[in-house]
Amino acid sequence: MSDTPEPSGPQGPQEPSLDEQIAAYQREFRDLDPQVEKVVSALGRLNRRMNVAYGRQVADLGISNAEWEVLKTLVLSGAPYRLGPGELAKRLGLTPAAMTHRIDRMAGEGLVTRDRDENNRVRVIVELTDEGRQKWLEAMRMATDFEQDLLQDLSPDERGVLGEMLIRLLRRVELTQPDAGGRLTDLD
Repeated sequence: MSDTPEPSGPQGPQEPSLDEQIAAYQREFRDLDPQVEKVVSALGRLNRRMNVAYGRQVADLGISNAEWEVLKTLVLSGAPYRLGPGELAKRLGLTPAAMTHRIDRMAGEGLVTRDRDENNRVRVIVELTDEGRQKWLEAMRMATDFEQDLLQDLSPDERGVLGEMLIRLLRRVELTQPDAGGRLTDLD
């Protein structure tokens, strides 16, 4: 069963179907395992398209993907949603300079505050504002709707099995590439 070609978009000609891509790869690299290539290529395309969809959603809220990552990281830290810039940079896999740039921008937009730690005046604390939390909540609502739609054709059991299989793949990458959680370059 052949998958359908990707639709042509404003960026130019359509992307080849996965079957076409794999056939081209096999012509040039005979040792290719087509089953493995189909899985990793489909995951790559899905990841890219989901990132575009999420980017559009947060853009509709007036924030960037980079800002969303900071909001998410602060929420994941737990109440009172505060971290130092160095810890934020570490968790996001960014350089301190890139983190400072991002925090400056977000503080100017009212999404976070940056204040001196009352117990250690040398230390800076970045804290999520009410506006930042509201943006995070709205982004989560939009993402939940998108994700429910994305998985609508899978039964609850299929979702569970798929989730477990993807976690096994993730664990394999984390074991073999322990430093792959960060960025190769800063996105700002």
